[in-house]
Amino acid sequence: MICRDLRDLLCLLATEGELHSVCVPVDPVLEIAALTARACKSEDGNKALLFENVRGSRFRVATNLFGSERRMALSLGIDELSDLTRRFDEILGNLAGRSSGEKISSLTESELWRRSGAELCSESPPECLSEAAPDLDVLPLIKGSRLDGHPEHEGRFLTLPLVITADPDFSEFNCGMYRAAQTGTDRLAICWSNGSGAAKHAALWAAANKPMPVVIALGGPPALTFAATFPLPEHVDEFSFAGLLQGEPVRLYSCMNGLMAPAGAEIVMEGCLDTGEIGHSGAFGNHTGFYTPSGPASLVKVTSIRHRKDLILPATVVGKPPMEDCWLARSGGYLLLSFLKVDVPEVTNLHYPFAGIFHGGVIISARNACGRGAELISSIRKNRWFTGSRLLVLVDDGQDPSDEAGVCWRVMNLVEWERDLIIDCDKLSVDATRKPGGRVPVTADASVEELVTKRWREYGFND
Repeated sequence: MICRDLRDLLCLLATEGELHSVCVPVDPVLEIAALTARACKSEDGNKALLFENVRGSRFRVATNLFGSERRMALSLGIDELSDLTRRFDEILGNLAGRSSGEKISSLTESELWRRSGAELCSESPPECLSEAAPDLDVLPLIKGSRLDGHPEHEGRFLTLPLVITADPDFSEFNCGMYRAAQTGTDRLAICWSNGSGAAKHAALWAAANKPMPVVIALGGPPALTFAATFPLPEHVDEFSFAGLLQGEPVRLYSCMNGLMAPAGAEIVMEGCLDTGEIGHSGAFGNHTGFYTPSGPASLVKVTSIRHRKDLILPATVVGKPPMEDCWLARSGGYLLLSFLKVDVPEVTNLHYPFAGIFHGGVIISARNACGRGAELISSIRKNRWFTGSRLLVLVDDGQDPSDEAGVCWRVMNLVEWERDLIIDCDKLSVDATRKPGGRVPVTADASVEELVTKRWREYGFND
């Protein structure tokens, strides 16, 4: 099933028993976040949450939408996340090029990419989006952590916004996921990094001495939310990538400020960035589990708001893993595996442990690695997505990278620190592969194991 917007996703999650409605009054300041964090970390109560009665607002809030492997797969219309690897293995295999970069360039010039491109379905807003005053105070923005906003503002953030920008010629668009702090009735301080697409566009508008138009949308297609969080190369647009993921073009409409927004969004805010004015982000309890201190942020004046009359505001709560955003990041790993296998054909699998996922911590398995660990690590590190990984562990093909305890066992038993650790500034690579003439692992006798399996019930054990 293709989920074209938040309503489709909520309906699917409810049908699949993956949605829990909270009908009692809840406070958007800390309480929603605390409840969501507990649900994220629960083994038997980890469901998407729909808060029906949010204090101080007539609108609802939805959280933890992507907070499990099953919900992540459902949101992308696949059976399991490994389907992403299989699908992109096939796509990349049919494209010209020897490297992942060349394959991606071929992809953006292909007929498949053309068919996946965004569809402009209307020159005006859809009827479901009603015009409202540009007043952020009526929205149930959540505060996630005690020190959020300190010392600049109250700490109310949009945490799942699709921030849409373009260059001054409107020839190149970017859709990124950047948290936005409410700093006034019609002001948002948006935290995009210096290397982001939005930052690049802001620099171009500043050079032209013009205010940059910005659109902030929430509740669009789940595939677009995923694409906005994925580290795509600069020339690959998120709308087409989302269309490729969901199997049909993302439907957009034209905004008054020259940009585009998802036609199925819950709320669309239009505004402009005053390149001469600097805002402040306020502290934020980030996905690493530590606070990011307040710093300079891009200040956007909201000039127009349109939303559904029964608006549901999607939000994510971040913090010490495991949290919902870990699943968005891990899902991206299944795509990175396809790209990495093009550049390093020996690679067979990879796994991102939640504890280090936002530092690029990754475990990678490779075939024919015996005696070649350092060579393979060097090749992997040349890939743009793994250059900055804070920790990279390489294991043999026989070791499942997702078996974190098994990987730790191999590291403790096989790694010689002076020989197998590669330290490059703040990045550590660990060669935990077998070495020629190395230790022989203990393995069970296959015939005896088969015999014990057959006689298991004879021994008096249950299956």
